[in-house]
Amino acid sequence: MEIKTIASRPFPDQRPGTSGLRKKVTVFQKPHYLENFVQATFNALGGVDKKQIAIGGDGRFFNQQALQTIIRMAAANGIKKIMVGLSGILSTPAASCVIRKYRLDGAFILSASHNPGGPRGDFGIKFNTANGGPAPEKVTEKIYKESLALKSYRTIDNPDINLDEIAVFTIGDLQLEVFDPVKDYADLMAEIFDFDLIGSLLRNPDFSFRFDAMHAVTGPYAEEIFVNRLGAAADSLLNCTPKPDFGGGHPDPNLKYAAELVALMFADKAPAFGAASDGDGDRNMILGDNFFVNPSDSVAVIAANAHLIKGYKNGLKGLARSMPTSCALDAVAKELKIECFETPTGWKFFGNLLDAGRLSICGEESFGTSSDHVREKDGLWAVLCWLNLLAVKKLSVNNIVNEHWRKFGRNFYSRHDYEEVDSKIANTIAADLRDRLATLAGRKFGALEVSRADDFSYRDPIDNSLSENQGLRLIFSDNSRIILRLSGTGTKGATLRLYFEKIEKDPAKMNLDPQTALAPLIKLAEELTDIRKLTGRLEPTVIT
Repeated sequence: MEIKTIASRPFPDQRPGTSGLRKKVTVFQKPHYLENFVQATFNALGGVDKKQIAIGGDGRFFNQQALQTIIRMAAANGIKKIMVGLSGILSTPAASCVIRKYRLDGAFILSASHNPGGPRGDFGIKFNTANGGPAPEKVTEKIYKESLALKSYRTIDNPDINLDEIAVFTIGDLQLEVFDPVKDYADLMAEIFDFDLIGSLLRNPDFSFRFDAMHAVTGPYAEEIFVNRLGAAADSLLNCTPKPDFGGGHPDPNLKYAAELVALMFADKAPAFGAASDGDGDRNMILGDNFFVNPSDSVAVIAANAHLIKGYKNGLKGLARSMPTSCALDAVAKELKIECFETPTGWKFFGNLLDAGRLSICGEESFGTSSDHVREKDGLWAVLCWLNLLAVKKLSVNNIVNEHWRKFGRNFYSRHDYEEVDSKIANTIAADLRDRLATLAGRKFGALEVSRADDFSYRDPIDNSLSENQGLRLIFSDNSRIILRLSGTGTKGATLRLYFEKIEKDPAKMNLDPQTALAPLIKLAEELTDIRKLTGRLEPTVIT
């Protein structure tokens, strides 16, 4: 095996974002672009000689070429073993499971999550570390610094490996194992949940269920778990064949992009339960018969009822949510007399808490929910949580959520996304509000009085690291909130996100439409930011 050193030059745009490096496919197809980032990652880890990693992705366009590139570079850099998901498929939560089960040194996950795929779509790559979670900021910053100093990368000439059959290959000193990407994950789910109980529910002719994989990575996982192991009817599953362009769709499980499922669930004689997952399997959307479960409510309901699930019957260590996520989870933590942490957006911020044993269940408003079984968001785990609760409580989704609201109050909540905004305009809007924060505290806007206005920062209680500039917050005297953030998950322009929350304790007012209940906050945010005028948008791109 001849190792080749290929001269290259730095690319200035390879700083990983919230979930790794995401760019258009055409950017990753540039000569040396992917190779530079992979070599920078190897260098940032202090070299990878004798290490063992997993690789795989969500099946989107360019995954196959990228996998072969990484395999060649891994061999040249001295990696001892690579585990590759069959056909290159490996969901993000399954990658975390595999790292932890086989005590690997990490994994490359090839995905741009919920972003569109295809030749003109998006591609992404991120490295997860030995705990199974996304590389923390200190590692991603080191990767970026290495990328700016890079002058060459190492690779070999080797024919493409057949990744479409389970087998073991040897490339020099590298052992490459193509493995079943589903079994280990499905086995872990069987340890956490009562599959006999859930199976009885799914096989009940009076219960109807639909799961939409959106032509993304969870299709094979859904078939194995729901059909093969739990006995659900095959026609309960929608769009379960992974496709490089996600069937021309946008694999984001929300009310806009999961339109096929939403139409089924909001029709006459709708199924009792519906769910969807995203491109790489870490997000989820939960629906009942003509009922949408807000992700902030979903994680709170799961936490409040976790004692009914086999894997959590002995109690929870703690809870955590990202700062923009509603405070519904805080009320559950208070009731359970356990800690509730507020972190920046990004699953990596939960990692230290999970590893330290301070945390059992955590979630983000961006349709991400999970627990200490892995170190990633886990879409199918959340779906199984809900199925477990439905089987135990024998109530509808609507009734379970309303039961929760009656006990804890309802946190009216909504997120307004303005996608693909010109970056200069988006940054101007954020900077202008940031500059005025000091003048807003104590001011009254009609019935709303600002009690606090700040730019959220987070001091990690485990390693004492500080993360600043994590979102602009207006907190009002009644604990209502307006939050503005620039999202780091897009590849074109910027995504401006406005979040709104109002707590309602009066049962007579709990069934209002969230946009109606939040209307004063929405109006104030639009006035303070002038967002519609500056962006030229009459309405948000997506409302959830």
